[in-house]
Amino acid sequence: MTLRATLIGIFALLLGAAALNLGMGLQASLLGVRAGIEGFPTLLIGLVMSSYYAGFVAGSLFAPKIVARVGHIRTFSAFASLASAAALCHAVFVDPASWIIMRMLTGVCFAALCLVTESWLNERSSNLNRGTVLSVYFVVILASTAAGQAFLMMAPPAGYDLFIFVSVIISVALVPIALTSTPTPAITAPRRMALRQLYGVSPVGVSGCFGAGLITGAFWALGAVYAQGKGLVTDEIAIFMTLVVGGGVVTQWPFGRLSDRMDRRIVIAGLAVSIAVLGIFAGLGFFPQGEGLYVLGVLMGGLVLPLYGLVIAHANDFLEPEDFVPASASLLLLYGAGAIVGPMVATIVMRFVGADGLFLHLGIAACLLAAFTMYRMTQRAAAPSEEAADYVFAQGISPVSFELDPRAENEGEGCETDT
Repeated sequence: MTLRATLIGIFALLLGAAALNLGMGLQASLLGVRAGIEGFPTLLIGLVMSSYYAGFVAGSLFAPKIVARVGHIRTFSAFASLASAAALCHAVFVDPASWIIMRMLTGVCFAALCLVTESWLNERSSNLNRGTVLSVYFVVILASTAAGQAFLMMAPPAGYDLFIFVSVIISVALVPIALTSTPTPAITAPRRMALRQLYGVSPVGVSGCFGAGLITGAFWALGAVYAQGKGLVTDEIAIFMTLVVGGGVVTQWPFGRLSDRMDRRIVIAGLAVSIAVLGIFAGLGFFPQGEGLYVLGVLMGGLVLPLYGLVIAHANDFLEPEDFVPASASLLLLYGAGAIVGPMVATIVMRFVGADGLFLHLGIAACLLAAFTMYRMTQRAAAPSEEAADYVFAQGISPVSFELDPRAENEGEGCETDT
């Protein structure tokens, strides 16, 4: 099948994925801003935002069994309906306890929805175009996530309108998926490599994925809260968050290609040091205010968002091809664990320091990651350039996305989860 025919065949899947990420991108920023308007304590805002990642990790573990039992379309329909209902419940029950539950439910739903979409994409791609399909998919989800930030300007976050819009968009995602004629693939739970074994293969991969979760999870969950705390109004917050995503999109390939030409740990450490310097500088209040905050958003987004993909690429340099999917599935769980902890730790710092505490947290976490990465560079030589795989753009979506990755061997095969 030609690439053109493949893209036509997956158009409905991409359209559904775009609608989902548009709604989820808007919801993440909306909740942070609305929580600030409602006067939620900073620590509870952290719990609300991190509960999404807790739900996502849980959903990643049990969703394959649900899909195998009831099928792709029923699973997608059920979880999209739940996610749509959860979005409305945020507007009806405006209290931290309800939001924590609804946010966790949203994470569970999104994990299942991503699993369905990506397993379908995997089925429709071939070894010749798998990398292109993966790239197109990631471009779609990042573009729609960025667009979701812009929709924050559509209505006041203190009202119901934006929550209703999120619910409608998620519901609309059902339409192209439910009507697609694309055959549904078989799916089984991905095998996961034991963490002890994975650490022995790639210590920087293990620590780097957890560190990337600490940093990215906190920045993504609390970026809008930070902007609000710095005095930005709703439209300005939307611009700030859009620039954060845009900065990450622009820097993915330059940093990735640079890492293909040298020891990837140098690039990882360089990014971590840059995040640390910028984070501590901003966290101590030395960064210009006003329009300078937009520059800060672009710079930090450009440094933070490529980190996870670089760590995955480094770990893959030391893996056998057949181990890439199970290792990456475990690394994704580590990333999710870091993303659960990151917002909670950041809000503790913000409670004592103020909004700037978010960047202080990013700086300190990045310092630890940089220090460990540079230490490991003294303990182990870089992977031989002829054995290193090319960098491929990676996002913390679902384990099935790694089966789409052209670095994987025996794509689409699955087995039981290790216990």
